Amino acid sequence: MGSQPEPEPLPTPVTQAGRDGLAAIVARPERAVVALDFDGTLAQIVADPEQARAHPDAVPALAALAPHVASVAVVTGRPAGVAVRYGGFAGVPGLEHLVVLGHYGAERWDAVTGTVRTPDPHPGVAAARAELPGVLDTHGAWRGTWIEEKGQAVAVHTRRASDPEAAYEALRAPLADLATRHGLVLEPGRMVLELRPPGMDKGVALAAYVREVGAEAVLYAGDDLGDLPAFAAVEKLRSDGVPGLLVAADTVMPELAERADLVLDGPASVTAFLRDLAARM
Repeated sequence: MGSQPEPEPLPTPVTQAGRDGLAAIVARPERAVVALDFDGTLAQIVADPEQARAHPDAVPALAALAPHVASVAVVTGRPAGVAVRYGGFAGVPGLEHLVVLGHYGAERWDAVTGTVRTPDPHPGVAAARAELPGVLDTHGAWRGTWIEEKGQAVAVHTRRASDPEAAYEALRAPLADLATRHGLVLEPGRMVLELRPPGMDKGVALAAYVREVGAEAVLYAGDDLGDLPAFAAVEKLRSDGVPGLLVAADTVMPELAERADLVLDGPASVTAFLRDLAARM
C-alpha cells in the first residue's frame, strides 16, 4: 500500500501564545474546544442575513475535526435554531456532539438531542421593537435600513441603505438611547446595530462552556466586534494557564486582527484551516 500524503502545513501564528495554543491543540486534541463564530467566519457576510449559509466546505471540515476534539461549538448572536438551519449542522455524521450557543449563549442547541434550550424573552426587546419604526422614521434620510427579528434580540441593518456607513453612524446614538430606556445593551457590528439583553456575551458563553467541558486548550475564530469578548475570554484563560489560539477570520475589523494570533481571509480560508488542522490529528 502507498503511504498517505503529508497534510498541508498549518499557518504559523504570529505570537508565541498563539503558537503554544496551536501546539497544545494538535498535541492533545481530545482536551481541546474549537469555538467559532458563524456569520463572517463560517458563512460569508451577505446583504440579506436571511440568505447567509455556511461555506460549502464548512460542514465537511467540522465533521472531520469534531471526532478528534473535546467539542466544537458555534458561538453566534443568531438564534441557535437559525444558525443550525443556515449552517446545515443537524444530522451530520461526525457532528453528533456539536453545540450551538445562540443569542450570545442565552440559547443552546445540542446535536445529541436536536433541541434548543431558550430562556423567556426579555420584555425590553418587545418594547424596543415596537418603537423602532418611529426611531428609524425620524431618520428618514436613512431609508433602506432593515429590521431583523431575533427573538431574544432585535437588530437594525444598514447594509442596504444608500449610504450604509452614514446610516450606521446616524443611528448609533438614537438606538443606544432606545436600548438604555428598555434595559438593553447596544451591540455594534459590521453595518448592524443589535439591541439585546445585558449580562451575556460571547466571552461569558465561551468561558462557561470551556469550564463545563474541562478543556485544557481552546481555539476561537471570529470576525466582528461582538467577538471581542470571546477574544478577551481566551486571553484570560491563557493567563490562567489554558493555552489558546485566537483567529481573526479576516482583516475588516482591525480591533480583532490586531489581537489575533492568526489572521485568515474569510470563511473559505477558515474552513481550509479547520480541514488541515483535522488532518494533523
